Order: sequence, then structure tokens, then C-alpha cells
Amino acid sequence: MSVVKSPLPEGDLKTVAEALQGALVDLVDLALVAKQVHWNVVGPRFRSVHLQLDEVVDSARTHSDTVAERSSALGVSPDGRAATVASGSGIAAVAPGWVKDTDAVGALVAALGSVITRMRERVTTTAEADPVSQDIFITITADLEKHHWMFQAENS
Repeated sequence: MSVVKSPLPEGDLKTVAEALQGALVDLVDLALVAKQVHWNVVGPRFRSVHLQLDEVVDSARTHSDTVAERSSALGVSPDGRAATVASGSGIAAVAPGWVKDTDAVGALVAALGSVITRMRERVTTTAEADPVSQDIFITITADLEKHHWMFQAENS
């Protein structure tokens, strides 16, 4: 059932829909991973890393909402269910239990790096198909790269 008719041609819509869905999955998982690490981080830099993780969570949640709403605006139902996120994310799983602050930073550097790589692919993929969605991916990538830089600086 299609509730909203997309202004995009069918082929472009398919390309953009896949990019948006992939981004949604990655962003939802990034928020979950960052929150998991946030709850379990320990060590001398606990407070600064703990607060920095919440900034990533907030960004990922805000961006996931933007992506899902763009998908809806194009007539594509977004899917952020747990099973969909678990089966489609490009982020490596984090181990259960307490996480030393340096390991927490390393985990976020890796998670952000993975999502950034996939976002950059989406920037390229959507360039011709839908510059509006491409612009969203560019904005998200810039924000994630800022977090990535800040976490890398934590362990330098």
C-alpha cells in the first residue's frame, strides 16, 4: 500500500529508498551502541567520555528521525524495528559488560568510522537520483565526522 506518491521516477526512488533505509538502520544502531557503551564505561575519563557518548546518541537519534521522515515524504515506509536494525547494521557489536574508557573511545571510533564510510557511499549513490536526500546524507556525514574526530582526539 502506498499512501504517499513520490515525485521521483521509480528507478531513482528505489535507489534513494535503499540509501535512506540503510542510513536509518545504521543511525538507530549507532544510538544503541553509543548508549550501551555510555552505561558501561569506567575509568579515569569516565565523565568526559560518558557525556560525549550522549552527544553521539542525541545526534544519531535526531538524524534517524530526519532520515525516516524523508523516507516517508517520498512514500517509502521506514523500518526501524529491532530485528531490521540487528540484521542490517554495518556496526560491529560491542561486548557486554564494563568498558574501559580507552576501549569505549576505540569502539566509538570504529562504529563512527563504519557509519561514515556507508554514509559517504550514500552521498555518491543519491547524487543524481535525489539531491535533496543527498544533502541530508552530506549533513549527517559532516556531523558524524566531527564526533569521529573528537573521539579520536580522546585517545591521542
